[in-house]
Amino acid sequence: MSATVPIEIPREIMRSTRMTPQELKRDLAILLFQQGKLSFGKAREMAGMTGWAFQQLLGSRGIPVHYDVEEYEEDLQTLQELGRL
Repeated sequence: MSATVPIEIPREIMRSTRMTPQELKRDLAILLFQQGKLSFGKAREMAGMTGWAFQQLLGSRGIPVHYDVEEYEEDLQTLQELGRL
């Protein structure tokens, strides 16, 4: 079950940034990924993008994709659960 938490951003701030709510959400996902607070998968999910598109976006901004052992093990477990290993 997925739940969301609304964040209130004053209309004037949105106007000042000249960003849509989706763009702001995407940039927040990128920032949290860059700071190591979200994994690639969770940041991609928050940004509402495919893995490939998110990776391309990170690359276009010069942000390296870090992939640690924990994420590798999570991916292996997912593949096993899907019967792809």
